[in-house]
Amino acid sequence: MRFDVSVIGGGLAGSEAAFRLARMGFNVALYEMRPVKQGPAHKTGLLGELVCSNSLGADQPSAPAGILKAEMRRLGSVMMGCADRNRVPAGRALAVDREGFARDVTEVLSSLPNLRVIREEVSEIPDGPCIIATGPLTSSEMAGSLKELVGEEFLYFYDAASPIVTIESVDMSRCYLGSRYGEGEDYINCPLTEEEYLAFWEALVSAEQVKRHEFEDSRFFEGCLPVEEIARRGRDTLRFGPMRPVGLPGPDGREPYAVVQLRQDNREGTLYNLVGFQTNLLWGEQDRVFRMIPALRDAEFVRKGVMHRNLYVCAPRVLDGYLRPRGAGREDVFLAGQITGVEGYVESAAMGVCAAIFMGRVLRGGSLPEFPEETAVGSLLKYLREARPEGFQPMNVNLGIFPPLRERIRDRRERCYRYFDRAAAALERFLEDNPDLLPRWA
Repeated sequence: MRFDVSVIGGGLAGSEAAFRLARMGFNVALYEMRPVKQGPAHKTGLLGELVCSNSLGADQPSAPAGILKAEMRRLGSVMMGCADRNRVPAGRALAVDREGFARDVTEVLSSLPNLRVIREEVSEIPDGPCIIATGPLTSSEMAGSLKELVGEEFLYFYDAASPIVTIESVDMSRCYLGSRYGEGEDYINCPLTEEEYLAFWEALVSAEQVKRHEFEDSRFFEGCLPVEEIARRGRDTLRFGPMRPVGLPGPDGREPYAVVQLRQDNREGTLYNLVGFQTNLLWGEQDRVFRMIPALRDAEFVRKGVMHRNLYVCAPRVLDGYLRPRGAGREDVFLAGQITGVEGYVESAAMGVCAAIFMGRVLRGGSLPEFPEETAVGSLLKYLREARPEGFQPMNVNLGIFPPLRERIRDRRERCYRYFDRAAAALERFLEDNPDLLPRWA
């Protein structure tokens, strides 16, 4: 097969880009080094593997993440289709069976006759049209090639994953079911008394962590702080964070002093992850400290928490607003995913959709479309284009990056609904003006 375009990286962004370009009629080569060479946080060779949480975040119009998900569904996202088919209970959030989701992504892409998945590492930027979606765990070789292309060192921050336990090893006599504020029974809640919480907190803040290299600073992403880092900010920070008991009354009708929530991690309901318990503790310390949670005293940890360094470029300085490296002399090279400076599963996938849309226009000799700033996708692109380069940090979708509403609305949920309606209307106008961006398959 003669390929029209290469996509480097089979994560969420790369899978989105390859899928979309193939369904647009282009012959696509999707390069993924796994399982020939495994990454530091991956466990399988499946495309679209989720390496941290199995939650994709809020999924309703009253949350910014819900606005982005609605747009991705409208744009024909393969990720959203697979996520909806592999959904597991998680209250207002969209959580998935981790392996089922990745297997679904892999099967969908592998079924496309004009898309070939090539299992080999790419260490240099190839000639010809390509989308680089190697992700935050980009190999040192490819990072070196990208450094030459963008002309600047990569930035980085540390990200972490939460432990996973088997449900049969959880002491259900010390738990109760319930979602916050009585909205279903999708979570297992593990309560702690004040005495139990204080003992847990003291053990957590004094536990030994995995040591990093001397040349690496402790740069954490605020939206995914290790639980021990949250604990070090004060004795009660966990009770206002991942262990907050508000809206989770126990069987006696009273809220516990603190609570750890477990969220279903697979469709069968045999595995659960500790919500918000990303960690960089040594594995032996994880066993010791997390078993101080009464319901987890005899828990079987099938996956320990891990931490890894995430790379990203300083987008406002090195990208041109359409995800292309500035001044590289390559109009047919795009970056996609978290490496561009967005944070989050759906945000990364959205940049894969954008890169494919832009690439499609380049391959067909057209002008690049301007996503409306009122949309979640357009707001993310604007952030990457216009954020201050000094102190640039990865960004989740949030109301702060949208253009403000004309009217002031105090209630946050109502305000978000207005943003949702405005974004939906703007996206429809955009698609009417650019009918080629929604082929029949979408």
